[in-house]
Amino acid sequence: MSDRRARPTSKNGRDAGEAADARGGKDTRMSAWRRALNPPAAAPPSSSAPRSEPPAPEPTDMGSVVQAALYRDGVRVSAPASLADTFRELREQPAGMAWIGLARPTESELLSLAAEFDLHPLAVEDAMEAHQRPKLERYGETLFVVLRAARYLDAPEEVDFGELHVFVGPDFVITVRHEAAPDLSAVRRRMEDSPELLKLGPEAVLYAILDSVVDGYVPVVAGVQNDIDEIETEVFRGDPEVSRRIYELSREMVEFQRATRPLVGMLHGLMAGFAKYGTDEELQRYLRDVADHVTHTSERVDGFRQALTDILTVNATLVTQQQNAEMRALAEAGFEQNEEIKKISAWAAILFAPTLVGTIYGMNFQSMPELHWGFGYPFAIGLMGVVCVSLYVIFKRRDWL
Repeated sequence: MSDRRARPTSKNGRDAGEAADARGGKDTRMSAWRRALNPPAAAPPSSSAPRSEPPAPEPTDMGSVVQAALYRDGVRVSAPASLADTFRELREQPAGMAWIGLARPTESELLSLAAEFDLHPLAVEDAMEAHQRPKLERYGETLFVVLRAARYLDAPEEVDFGELHVFVGPDFVITVRHEAAPDLSAVRRRMEDSPELLKLGPEAVLYAILDSVVDGYVPVVAGVQNDIDEIETEVFRGDPEVSRRIYELSREMVEFQRATRPLVGMLHGLMAGFAKYGTDEELQRYLRDVADHVTHTSERVDGFRQALTDILTVNATLVTQQQNAEMRALAEAGFEQNEEIKKISAWAAILFAPTLVGTIYGMNFQSMPELHWGFGYPFAIGLMGVVCVSLYVIFKRRDWL
């Protein structure tokens, strides 16, 4: 292991002679990188060197070692079946590079990788525990990168996030993922279809992974934009379930912000080390392009969160207005009911006066005043009329009638 790491290399992990050849073939590298990022429908087989069959898609059942391969001069020379075979064959390849893909590895597997490639204990601990925020740490010659991939699920209309850890050394790249996403098999195929690019070393693989994760944000942004458009329609339509949907999407945007915002600083940190670590000029250009895309995505996510906050405010205002309208309608109905009750009560009082007089004089007692008086009946009738007219005037003045 010490002999393998002691060989003379340039700062970006390539032999000095390979670096000179790479500087002489800038145009070739440019087209290779573009082919890697945007591969044609059917890539013609390379005639310069034999290449093994393309790697199978990474499974989603989290089977620990997903794919391990050794590369020399940008061409895959072997695909070891175990980590031990990978370590042994890498020691036998003085100018080779190992690309190991793991999914939910066991503690023993990570510890064996740490011992073989001299990984820092803190980085290994982060890879074991997962649930890390995006970050970039440099431990000697090894870079440790944490990325949060995202994908939009059409059926439930929600955003699913995955976590990816990447160790990048002078002659190795190790990827550790803890969810089904991201699937890096497409990145591996693109890189293997462009040996001119792959022979630039582990840095090229890292930038391709960064580009793949950032490109994965594009359909998520489109899906979220469509969800916001639908929510705006539901808000003004008065859908009672829209508040819950706004809240859930706002939480997803908070998570999306946590995935994209740190990437801006991480990429600027990588760009700041171009001169110090002798990064290839063509890789520098494409890393800047990835940084531009991340900045654009981060700004869109910030805009989405602000838009959702505004929509939630508008929805609360509309709900309040609707409640006020309902309360006003109830108040008006109550007022009308009170008016009717007052009319009924007034007429009941008016009719109660003659009933009271008639009831008193209808009692069959012998000793009652005016009982044998000749004007008793007219007096009773007149008394009823006076009381009724008086009550009518009183209620009319008070607008009860």
